[in-house]
Parts: sequence; structure tokens; C-alpha cells
Amino acid sequence: MPAYIVLDSQDPVRLADFYGALQGVETLLTYDEGRYHAMAPNREGLMIVLQRVPEAKAGKNRAHFDLVVDDLEAETERVLALGGTWIEPGKTHELETFSWRCMADPEGNEFCLYLLPAGMSNDAS
Repeated sequence: MPAYIVLDSQDPVRLADFYGALQGVETLLTYDEGRYHAMAPNREGLMIVLQRVPEAKAGKNRAHFDLVVDDLEAETERVLALGGTWIEPGKTHELETFSWRCMADPEGNEFCLYLLPAGMSNDAS
């Protein structure tokens, strides 16, 4: 079943560039005169929709997504180079064999870079 995660944004084009570079995807659909930008590796499964809103983000997100990475250091540097921020610089959270870092996109929407334990695969097939 297809699903969408919608992120409010004052500048959907800027966030489309950020998430496109971060995830290696392009905008699949743009509609309502650029108010919405839909991004995904394909038209099946989870799609990120960036929705233009007039107000800036205020407060902590009640929900966020995790991006699974192979190299926490390299991906942290990539987020920073693309204009994102490390919410707690220098801090890597750990729970048993899981590790993650709390990040934010250029508009402050939070997400985590998530490192799977050694031997655990992100391959859904």
C-alpha cells in the first residue's frame, strides 16, 4: 500500500534539493503551482511530500523518520555539507547494538541517521 509522509516547508524546492541529494532521489511530481513536491525512488511504497506552508517550523516534531546508513560519520558530514544540522553535536545515541544521530534538514525538520548493527541487513527482499 503506498504511503506518504508530508513535511511542511516554507521552501519545498530547497528541501527537495536537500532530500534529493541526501537520498539520491528526484522529485516525481510537482503540483498546485509548486506548492507540493513528491519524492520517492519510485511510485510504490513510501513517498515524501514537501508541502509549502507560510509559517516556519515551531517546536519539536512529534514524528520523524530514520534514514538507515552504512557509515554514520560520512553521512553526518554529508548532511552538514548539504545544509542540515546535527541537533546534538558530538552525541551518538546507542541502545544495545543500535546507534543513531539526531539531525535536522535546512528548515529544522528532524530525522535520524540510523546505523544498523553489524550483520543486520537493510535489504527488504
